[in-house]
Amino acid sequence: MLRNPPQPELSGLEPHQVILRPLISEKSVHKAERLNQYAFEVNVLAGKADIRKAVEELFDVKVVRVNIQNRRGKVRRVRTGSGVTRQWKKAVVTLDSEYRINLF
Repeated sequence: MLRNPPQPELSGLEPHQVILRPLISEKSVHKAERLNQYAFEVNVLAGKADIRKAVEELFDVKVVRVNIQNRRGKVRRVRTGSGVTRQWKKAVVTLDSEYRINLF
């Protein structure tokens, strides 16, 4: 048993730098209504501890869990050449049952 459990590392980003925008889709609205989970596009440098801290400070809620997905860029053709869309990070944040976020 650990006497001093390791503390999550923070990247030093401000809360408004961590969360870039909420992701609004049919799936995210369904999760928000039924499961109390909200999806955000977040800074690529941010970790779970940064995202938890930013959501709790910006929206004044209690976060239960943070899940992260690193989304790869897709190959896209442009006329004669090809390019790649940028990579980004998605966070799905689960809130305590007492709290809600009004995104609309």
